[in-house]
Amino acid sequence: MSVADTLKKRISTRAFLDKPLDAETVHALLDDARWSPSGGNLQPWKVIAVAGSEKSALERLAVEAIMKNPKGEVGDYPIYPEGLQDPYRARRYKIGEDMYALLGIPREDKGARLKWMSRNYQFFGAPVGLFFVIDKEMGNGQWAHVGMFMQSLALLAEERGLGTCMQEAWGMARDSLHKHFGLADNEVVYCGMALGYPDPDAAINQLRSERASVDEFTKFRGF
Repeated sequence: MSVADTLKKRISTRAFLDKPLDAETVHALLDDARWSPSGGNLQPWKVIAVAGSEKSALERLAVEAIMKNPKGEVGDYPIYPEGLQDPYRARRYKIGEDMYALLGIPREDKGARLKWMSRNYQFFGAPVGLFFVIDKEMGNGQWAHVGMFMQSLALLAEERGLGTCMQEAWGMARDSLHKHFGLADNEVVYCGMALGYPDPDAAINQLRSERASVDEFTKFRGF
């Protein structure tokens, strides 16, 4: 599979098969992903991989954290900027409505939508969860490098017949995760990632986001 094909095939997988994933496979993915670009070779990423009882404990932790604080524990690292404007706001709204349409959940059924969103904290049924940690002293460039690392990991998973979902929603329980993992004061959990075997029959895995054309986001100069 070419890189271009892999990029186009990759989606945010939101339904996984009940099929375990061994530590050796996860280790091999990370071993390949570690060659991602890294300015100054800082390699600013740290990863915590969870499965089994540890994953279940984190699912319970998230529920408890969000019950205590429905607005989440985002702190200085909000998931989206406040006052998001178009075209970004429209794009976010559109993918959300497309998702709920596939699920058959109308806008007025707030309870069903909330229940679906809570599946973020069950890793959408994936057998493995990954958490990405960065040093608070790192700058914007290093956060971008962590993103590159995550992208590499997602594409490598796709190559092996696996699916991923990058989950910034775990930022809603960031303080609780920090305590649970016993992280240093200078460390912060950026986000999570679900990893496993996609369920090919799940309607939600048919969701494909629309993308702006090249001409919408590119200016060619000097050609």
